[in-house]
Amino acid sequence: MQRRNLLKLLALAGIGAGTGAATAAMPQGAAKPAARKPIVLYCDLAIDPAREAEMLDHFHRRFRPAAESYRGRGFLDLKMLKLRNVIQGGPALAPGINYRFQLTYESEEQRQVWAGSDLHQQVWPLIENTVLNRDYLVLLTDAV
Repeated sequence: MQRRNLLKLLALAGIGAGTGAATAAMPQGAAKPAARKPIVLYCDLAIDPAREAEMLDHFHRRFRPAAESYRGRGFLDLKMLKLRNVIQGGPALAPGINYRFQLTYESEEQRQVWAGSDLHQQVWPLIENTVLNRDYLVLLTDAV
């Protein structure tokens, strides 16, 4: 019985080997807190073919490092995907759409902090200035 009390004390103090100590300290029938699921933002972009190399350079050398500096503040992942073709279904992509930008954050609130930052205001225009149509589709999704 004394060992169980010690394990509970260690779990409350945040000390223990793996989840065993934390599980031992959890009262029977206690519900684990629900894990919050991330959000994913998609932008379908029509990048000017003549400026494609410029956009990719800005993405890899400036935008990605800037976004990754928000790791620990909600940033999880970032991708720039070149669209190859539509295999099935419709509607068809808007004319000229050749890239999909994908940004994953722990929450929409944290993404908003990044989007409103001075750093984002400096680096996003480097990408957006290579887009043929600034009325691009932006989708905000919840992981389920």
